Amino acid sequence: MSEPVDDALWSAIGDPTRRRMLDLLLAGGPGTATSLSEQLPVTRQAVAKHLGVLDRVGLVEATPSGRERHYHVDEAQLERAAAQLNAVGQTWDARLRRIKTIAEAIQRDREA
Repeated sequence: MSEPVDDALWSAIGDPTRRRMLDLLLAGGPGTATSLSEQLPVTRQAVAKHLGVLDRVGLVEATPSGRERHYHVDEAQLERAAAQLNAVGQTWDARLRRIKTIAEAIQRDREA
């Protein structure tokens, strides 16, 4: 893997509510804590806390507008997260292939 996995980033993405918020922002464009809370089964205050987590890891950026903040997804950071996930998947695929090769060799030795 070319770059280490960002645990804070994956911890933020690991929460299903935050993933749903990212989906909503990607599908509908910028949103506020209020507009997102209307589409989620959590309070506005909970949405605001989740947005704070996403903001700290760089997955969303906020633009102040009056008393509200409009959030949008930072697509470069989201691409970075996707690249990390792909790299982790490739690493595990390689490990599983090695395990399979070892298991097949053991099976052949037992049959011989």
